[in-house]
Amino acid sequence: MQLLYYSLAFALPVLAASGSDDKKVARTPCAIKSPTTGAFFDLNTVRIELPPEGKKAPSDQRNTSWPARGWDYGTNFTLNICGPVIEQLEDVVGVPESRWKNVSAFYEKGGKTYSIGQQNDEPVIRGRKLVLNYTHGSPCPTAARSTLARDLDYAEPREIIGGDDDDDDDRHGKKPSKKPSHGDDDDERKKPSEGSGRRKNTIISLLCASDPLAPPMSVSFVASPDSCTYFFEARTPAACGGVEVAQQTLSPGGVFVVIGFVAILVYVVGGCFYQRTVMHQRGWRQLPNYSLWAGIFGFFKDMFIIATSSCARLLPSRQGYSRLGANGFPSSGRTGRENPEDENRLIDQLDEEWDD
Repeated sequence: MQLLYYSLAFALPVLAASGSDDKKVARTPCAIKSPTTGAFFDLNTVRIELPPEGKKAPSDQRNTSWPARGWDYGTNFTLNICGPVIEQLEDVVGVPESRWKNVSAFYEKGGKTYSIGQQNDEPVIRGRKLVLNYTHGSPCPTAARSTLARDLDYAEPREIIGGDDDDDDDRHGKKPSKKPSHGDDDDERKKPSEGSGRRKNTIISLLCASDPLAPPMSVSFVASPDSCTYFFEARTPAACGGVEVAQQTLSPGGVFVVIGFVAILVYVVGGCFYQRTVMHQRGWRQLPNYSLWAGIFGFFKDMFIIATSSCARLLPSRQGYSRLGANGFPSSGRTGRENPEDENRLIDQLDEEWDD
């Protein structure tokens, strides 16, 4: 009976530990829950994937990644959400061949393929914005400069209206400053900056498209101020948010098995506690309904004995009586059946000897 208590004491912590592990829900790739609004965003619906080998893709499934028109940038872009593009890429500038299959956004220009980000399946929430970042693309150009910086370089210094700066400079013995010429500035600007080690990256802002007739997703190129960071806007119903559907870790059959196991455990523990404290039983009699279970066990025990004894009778026996021949030695069954007169003669002889 102590073995039963030890087994129950071991089973309870195991069940408690398993229950705590079930509470740790695994993270869903390409999905996130807003900490402020509680909305759940699942972007797997707009992720383009190739069908498994040997299987044909459904007719309504896209066979190309999401395009984005570059407008005045001079090229168009191709990207995927939370996964690599499904196009076959070769000779990606500045990216090892082992990572060509992980490129999630790229563009082609001048006969070359440039990666603007590797695969990332972890969107982030910034305020109320749903953002997806791709990093570790092709190396950034060393002499890349933003349009704003170039405009500031070419901006002419303005004179103060109503002021007399030249007179003030002459009064204090200062010479008027010389305006920098564009030629000198061009020479300084043409000097490539020392390698910064930066790589192209992509920022995708996902916006809600609530129109029921809207396409699954439309991507728009916003800007790239330094040819190193690229900004996109993607409108999709998947960015509208919804309710998180809990993942079912157990099948219906598994749920019934767990319920049955818990019920049996409660029955055994509660019955033992009652029999020990109220009925003052000891040993195996502490089990609930001990007489019932003992009768069932005895029934199966008797049936087992009957079955084994019946089977034992069918086995050939090496001991027992055998038929005797005329000379007093055992004879085979065939000989006895062929000479019944010898048997009768032997019986008469024995009777006469008995009478004498």
